Amino acid sequence: MGLVKNLSLAILGTGFTVLATAAQANAVTLTYDRSIGSPGFGPGELFVPQGIAVDSQGNTLIANGRGINPADGTPNYDLGNKIEIFNPSGQYIGAIGSGGTGPGQFDEPTTVDFNPVTGDLYSGDVYNNRINQFDSQGNFIRSFANGAFTPLVEDRLFFGPSGLTFDETGNVYVGDFNGERILKYTSDGQQLGVIGGTRGTAPGEFQGVAGVRISPVSGNIFVADQYNNRVQILDPTGNPLLAFGSAGSELGQFLQPIGIEVDDQENIYVADSINSRVQVFDKNGNFLTSFGENARDASGNPVPPPAFTGPPFGNPLDLAPGRFNWTGGTTLKDDKLYVGDFFQGRVQVLNVENRKQVPESSSALGLALLGFGAATITLRKRGQQKPAFNLEKELQKQC
Repeated sequence: MGLVKNLSLAILGTGFTVLATAAQANAVTLTYDRSIGSPGFGPGELFVPQGIAVDSQGNTLIANGRGINPADGTPNYDLGNKIEIFNPSGQYIGAIGSGGTGPGQFDEPTTVDFNPVTGDLYSGDVYNNRINQFDSQGNFIRSFANGAFTPLVEDRLFFGPSGLTFDETGNVYVGDFNGERILKYTSDGQQLGVIGGTRGTAPGEFQGVAGVRISPVSGNIFVADQYNNRVQILDPTGNPLLAFGSAGSELGQFLQPIGIEVDDQENIYVADSINSRVQVFDKNGNFLTSFGENARDASGNPVPPPAFTGPPFGNPLDLAPGRFNWTGGTTLKDDKLYVGDFFQGRVQVLNVENRKQVPESSSALGLALLGFGAATITLRKRGQQKPAFNLEKELQKQC
């Protein structure tokens, strides 16, 4: 039997950081709702689910791994290489595509999403180095961006199309993981432009463009900058606005963030992959909440990710709610956050609750001052520090 696909593993990177603290109540909570799929190689079973989308009928579509022959590492097109479909009750109902190199076939499907204007379905196709486009019924339309994605680079095990998203007019934005850039296309695959393209840690530079999402409010572009262990926010033309995060496992830190989502309040949901959790931030990068923890063995020890040459599942599996062996691809739909449980062959669905922003009154500012002292938001960018908001001064204005 063929086994694993290409895994998103690499050395950690570092980057510049935007630190922010504010007197703001936590306005989002995440709770476990249900799981979709189970680990395995048969119909309705998943391994390394990378991309997730939900259609207008509430069906969940999941990009399902890449099989290889263990003896020589050649592709096994009979395993995975499909977009698996589950109905709103979580029952398996079919698939889109098949393994191969021909029209509408896949050699490792990754990111997947529906164009909000046309309704068409788009998916990354890693080893075929392209994007596949289907109509809303799963009929193949075209492939585009053929050969546009940067091949493997040293110290990385993943390449090709990563995050995929759309602007309000239906243009397509696709992360080129190793190209440190985002490629922009029309809905029918004509290239319009490029954002980024430089490897580094400065604003607007990247080390592994993973998840990409466009805000439905501002049109700003949100990027999971995987090996820089941060999130970057760009304006609609690609100019850097803000970044937050650093390498680590404390709240607000990341170990290779992958999936990213933005809601209509511009809250930011980040799949913090190696930390096996989802973290939520407000639009300014202030930490709001976290959900999830590492899968555990019978002795309570964290379950490591699988070896690259072995089956693509943690050993043992820990399928308790909220336990992950790496968080990966994500999607957000109707106050439900769908999170790929990379090495446990399932998608966990979380309820997103209490999203209403809590306005800051003068009394709230006063309480914050008493509890924490005069806090200052500091933007650290290219080694410069600029005080952007001083809590003590703001309190004095309201007296």
